[in-house]
Amino acid sequence: MKTLHITLPLTEENTKELKAGDYVYLTGTIYTARDAAHKRMDEALSKGENLPINMKDNTIYYMGPSPAREGRPIGSAGPTTASRMDKYAPKLLDLGLRGMIGKGRRSEAVLDAIVRNKAVYLAAVGGAGALLSKAIEKTEVVAYDDLGTEAIRKLEVKDFPVIVVVDNEGNNLYDIALKDYARI
Repeated sequence: MKTLHITLPLTEENTKELKAGDYVYLTGTIYTARDAAHKRMDEALSKGENLPINMKDNTIYYMGPSPAREGRPIGSAGPTTASRMDKYAPKLLDLGLRGMIGKGRRSEAVLDAIVRNKAVYLAAVGGAGALLSKAIEKTEVVAYDDLGTEAIRKLEVKDFPVIVVVDNEGNNLYDIALKDYARI
C-alpha cells in the first residue's frame, strides 16, 4: 500500500498505478450524484438525450451535502452507500466514467465494468462528512437543481482523502481484508 496525490481528471494511466488499499488524495474536479440523479441520467440515456455532464475520465462522488455553514462552500459531505447506484453504474462506466467514490460493496456487474473500462472504485470514510468537507473548496449545482441535495454538483477539491477499494484489475480491498483477517 502506498500514498498517492493525483490531479484530476483520472486517466487510464492514473488508474493503472492505483492498487486496492492505496491511500489517495484527489485534487481537481469531481461531481456528486446520488439515486435520483442517476435515475434521471438513465432516463435521459434511454431517450437518446445527452447527459448533463460528460462522463469521460470523470469521477462521481455518491454524496448529498448538508447545508453550508456561513463562510464555507458546503456542509457535511460524507459518502452514501454505493450499491444503490449499481444498476446505473455499468452504463456510465461504459461511457467513460473513470472513478466512483462511495462506501460499501459493489455488485458483480459493477466490478466487471470497472475492469472492462480500467476504472476504480474509491471509498471515503463514512461518518467523517465534516472532515471531508474541509477538502472541498468550491461547489456549484450543474444539473437537476430541483432535486435539492441530490442535484448534480461540481466540486473543486484539494487533497480529498480516499482509499482504493477496487482497482482497475478487479482487486477488491474488502475481499483482501477478509482473507487477511481470517489468517489472524
